[in-house]
Amino acid sequence: MNHLVKLPRLASRAFSSSARQLKNKVPESQKIFQADNGLPVHIKGGTGDVLLYRATMTLTIAGTCYSLYWLFIASFPQKKE
Repeated sequence: MNHLVKLPRLASRAFSSSARQLKNKVPESQKIFQADNGLPVHIKGGTGDVLLYRATMTLTIAGTCYSLYWLFIASFPQKKE
């Protein structure tokens, strides 16, 4: 029961305005992504974005090919012996 008495005090501390203020990084990101450098927006973020894009495309193409393979296999009935 004692922990219920402390709950309002802990809740007010958690949402207190004395928490550290975070720097707004949005304007910096806007400058990067709105720059006219000829790159598509999905790879303007750097190496991490390029790797993520290539991994996504590889998985998408591999999954499509795998699905088409099994669709092809399923379209022909099995011979009964």
